Amino acid sequence: MSSVLVISGSPSRTSRTERVADHVAQRLATDGHLTDHLRVRTLPAESLLGADTRAPAIAEAVERVAAADGVVLATPTYKASFSGLLKTFLDLLPQFGFAGKAVLPLATGGTIAHVLALDYALRPVVHSLGARHVVQSFFLLDKHLTVVEDQLSIHPDSAEPLGDVIEQFTKALDGIPHATVLGRPA
Repeated sequence: MSSVLVISGSPSRTSRTERVADHVAQRLATDGHLTDHLRVRTLPAESLLGADTRAPAIAEAVERVAAADGVVLATPTYKASFSGLLKTFLDLLPQFGFAGKAVLPLATGGTIAHVLALDYALRPVVHSLGARHVVQSFFLLDKHLTVVEDQLSIHPDSAEPLGDVIEQFTKALDGIPHATVLGRPA
């Protein structure tokens, strides 16, 4: 059984991105993985911005990353990039903070024009942290995410491929090659 840390990089308490992260964590837990969800916005701002890795909350968050077998990064897209909040946290990690880990990058945003933020902005950071395997990134359009009475609903056009990348991630955790990319033969 693998342990997975889901990290959400949205500054908003009502974030759809954070709800997607919760959804992924629940799905992974249903599949038998131990999951934990780190909401970067809950870390003390002064310690986070000051890169104070000795601050108890920051040190504990960094340890949670170190203890995980896999990491899911969930970020909103702002100005064609992943969130600065997530970047600030990733900058606190040791040089090879993702060594030996499988990583699944996810992003949400208002337009498909921002999809490349995952591959051209976030993926290089993940690789620089030494990830063992970076699963196919996935971008969810805001219009495919609906929240009613605190419950997230994901449109089938996003739900099905999201399920596929979660399956890829699960296989990567176990070191098993995946035969498809977003539902198509690899």
